[in-house]
Amino acid sequence: MVYENPDGVMIGLEIHVQLNKLNTKMFCGCSTQYHNAGPNTHVCPVCLGLPGSLPVINKRAVEYAIRIGLALNCDIVEQTQFHRKNYYYPDLPKGFQTTQYDFPIASGGKVVIEGEDGEHVVRITRAHMEEDPGRLMHIGSIEKSKGTLIDYNRSGMGLIEIVSEPDMRSPKEARRFLDKLRNIMEYLDVFDSDLEGAMKVDANVSIMGGDRTEVKNISSHKGAERALLYEIMRQKNLLRRGGNVVMETRHFDEARGVTISMRTKEEEHDYRYFPEPDLVPMRVADWAPSIYEALPELPDAKRERFVSQYDMADMHAKALTSDIRVADFYELVAAVIDPRTAAAWVADVLKGELNYRDLNITSFTVDDIVEIIKLVVEGKITEKSGVQVIRTIMDEGGSPQDIVRQNGLLRVEDDIVTQAVSEVISENKDALSDYIAGKGKSLNYLVGQVMKKTNGRADARQAREMMLEAIDRINK
Repeated sequence: MVYENPDGVMIGLEIHVQLNKLNTKMFCGCSTQYHNAGPNTHVCPVCLGLPGSLPVINKRAVEYAIRIGLALNCDIVEQTQFHRKNYYYPDLPKGFQTTQYDFPIASGGKVVIEGEDGEHVVRITRAHMEEDPGRLMHIGSIEKSKGTLIDYNRSGMGLIEIVSEPDMRSPKEARRFLDKLRNIMEYLDVFDSDLEGAMKVDANVSIMGGDRTEVKNISSHKGAERALLYEIMRQKNLLRRGGNVVMETRHFDEARGVTISMRTKEEEHDYRYFPEPDLVPMRVADWAPSIYEALPELPDAKRERFVSQYDMADMHAKALTSDIRVADFYELVAAVIDPRTAAAWVADVLKGELNYRDLNITSFTVDDIVEIIKLVVEGKITEKSGVQVIRTIMDEGGSPQDIVRQNGLLRVEDDIVTQAVSEVISENKDALSDYIAGKGKSLNYLVGQVMKKTNGRADARQAREMMLEAIDRINK
């Protein structure tokens, strides 16, 4: 089915990826490990923009940028250089940002996502290097702030800005693109997505071929989706009332779920770009082949390998490779457990329970899930009890064996299930008659009563089979 896109939605994203796996900032020797430090403690004359200070490019940052460009299927430019982007804002102590303009390090790439109507290609316009500004902390809301504090620890951190074409047709596609992009960055090991400021989004959106608005500095993928949903509805309502959409920059208030007008949209000439005189152009094309050879296995390739190597469903492969930590965890489990069984337990059960509690895979151990799966496969506990053990470990702690013993979860013997089936039949004549008369749902009720009598320790499939056998004997 082809997605019709009835509102003519066009979404393009500008994503700022902070290279926080670097040891030092983009143009100075200050440490990048500022996240738990006091304000303005990881600064120097260069990242504060003091007169007479000179920048020195971080070579590893350039290598990271090339690695990202190649992973996004981009072309690497022959020669790149930095420019000054001139504008005044309190978090920018130099009065300009060192960035790249007409010679971005990478351009012309693509990312494939799961779109509204199947696989969908989002084109990458460019990826370029720049420095992060400082951090503003408003006392109150951005509209009614009583004052603003500035922390320059973040100033000068290495950034890669990734700019997409307006190829996304819904907020859902935009969020999936962001999820896929974060996944690729984590596979490349260039940033830690859990740290503050790791990824920020500027979202450009238009409808019905009209002017676009830009929503700035969205800090989460869920926030980006919510901001776009609101902005699309705002533009539709504006057009419905006979108004016009103005090209402007807006702020997303996450607490209220609304966008707020900040200023009219700047044009490129407003920034008065000119080449950075303190940094010479760099010839980087020759770096690309060796960096390409060292690229790790990326999400799409790993997904294909999981399907072929482990004979699993594509649905499970997608779930397992959507986070490199989960993929690595799964492969350790699959080394000792049947891979297809391991895929079902890790992708469906374990990941679901972790997501429900807003935990990540590091909150569980490979040894514990292997032990639980073995207990189920060997018939010592039921699948339901296996899930109960996983939940108990997450909520209360403990080892699988102790939890099974303390909660009496060992699977009951067949004769106990047989006895429970007989009791249920004798106690539920009406339900039995309904099933014999053709009401299939009554069987589920009868099996449920067996499970209740055995405190969930009977195998549900076995209980169902034994119930059907007992009913057949009655009908003969």
